[in-house]
Amino acid sequence: MLEVKSLTKRFSGLVAVDQASLSVAKGSITGLIGPNGAGKTTLFAMVAGFLQPDGGSVSYDGRDITALAPHVRARQGIARTFQIVQPFEGLNVQENIAVGAYLHTPDAKEAMRQAAEIAQRVGLGADLTKASSDLTVAGRKRLEVARALATRPKLLLLDEVLAGLNPSEIRDVLPLVRAIRDQGVTILMIEHIMQAVMNLCDKVYVLSQGRMIAQGEPKAVCEDPQVIEAYLGHGAAERLRAEQAHA
Repeated sequence: MLEVKSLTKRFSGLVAVDQASLSVAKGSITGLIGPNGAGKTTLFAMVAGFLQPDGGSVSYDGRDITALAPHVRARQGIARTFQIVQPFEGLNVQENIAVGAYLHTPDAKEAMRQAAEIAQRVGLGADLTKASSDLTVAGRKRLEVARALATRPKLLLLDEVLAGLNPSEIRDVLPLVRAIRDQGVTILMIEHIMQAVMNLCDKVYVLSQGRMIAQGEPKAVCEDPQVIEAYLGHGAAERLRAEQAHA
């Protein structure tokens, strides 16, 4: 469904993403992991159209979309959430979600009906009239997902949807992500919480210093020496092997 080939993005003298490639199969949950500052969100922004790459291409459903604006990509079925959640503070939960629904319907009543339906799907059905500013962190994360779902995506880009949640809240959100996939939405997600990556993802890509250094099934990727060193520093893989040998 999604093919990213040799994407590159520079900011002045800094190469934030360096010839990164990945593919996302239709109906899958694919993970993108890596240390802080690896370039993951920059890569997401290029896939969604918020940043134009300095090199490489993005293809979606067999079509090159590299030059398309974000709203055009949204109409074609690509939606994203943001790491820092910023709901429209003057609107209640239902009205916030309806903003996404307006992408495909100009009718306010229909947009609000769709918003109520989506709120139910993400666990906000009892909070329709609540001010978005009154939601908990977990509630705001669900609202962010709901707004994206209201645009009727075929491909959903989740940017650290579990960040800031406690273990109980994380356990509650994992079934929601699976349910979205089971309802026909393909997912590409950035995530730091390895429990979630191991539980949810069919395939994982690892970005470090702008470059893809590993890909494959979650368990194999997490045991890759390059990945261990990217997270824990030079020599970490060897130290872990030595500790396991003496355990």
